[in-house]
Amino acid sequence: MSVWRALLHLAVAAVLTALTQLGGLAWLASRLFRRKLLAFAGLYLALWLGALVLAPQFGRVPIACHGNGPLVMRSWVFCLANRNYVAPELKAAVEDMAAATAATYPGTVTLALDGNFPFLNGFPLLPHLSHNDGRKLDLALYYADHGRYLPGRTRSPLGYFAFEPGPNTCPPRFPTLRWDLAWLQPLWRAYAPDPERMHLALRLLARDPRIGKIFLEPHLAAKFGAGVTKIRFQGCAAARHDDHIHIQL
Repeated sequence: MSVWRALLHLAVAAVLTALTQLGGLAWLASRLFRRKLLAFAGLYLALWLGALVLAPQFGRVPIACHGNGPLVMRSWVFCLANRNYVAPELKAAVEDMAAATAATYPGTVTLALDGNFPFLNGFPLLPHLSHNDGRKLDLALYYADHGRYLPGRTRSPLGYFAFEPGPNTCPPRFPTLRWDLAWLQPLWRAYAPDPERMHLALRLLARDPRIGKIFLEPHLAAKFGAGVTKIRFQGCAAARHDDHIHIQL
């Protein structure tokens, strides 16, 4: 194998590790097999299934990727990439909130986005600054179309990057994670956050002693979370939080 090819495989492994934690290991191991892509798929599947079994021993549990329950991952992409793991205490808190919201508003589905990887505290989950210890989770906003709640739906396919309009007090800086992605915004569906479910979910989370902080952009906090003392502004160095709700123990 040439030096350049070796470097290419190392680069692919690095990208897969950054995206999935386990993909880089599967990629490098698959180089030992004749049918490399097939071997990669099989090795990754084995590691993925192994994570489901072993992660609870390391203090992480997965959020369901499908089902009819009140809490589910927004997309299989998060599950396939091993980004749906959180501490058991955090999962229990979100399940309680989702169940209570669905009890008040039947049919409500709470959608989870990025959580954490299954192993190793301190292992970064890019592009997030803090999702590295199992104690953080992003939740999608609840959406409605002309006042009609849309269960299991978000404006964008993954729940991220469909920003709600509002004032921005952060000065321009480079580099930045506060992407506007203005070119993407016209592509998203013209849904609006559902006020009743947003109000209730934020208050339920704030009343839960297991939840320490809630990050939400100030204009959404003022609109849906007025008086909720646990809501914080994540700061100008972090990504925008007017497309999702960040919670942490």
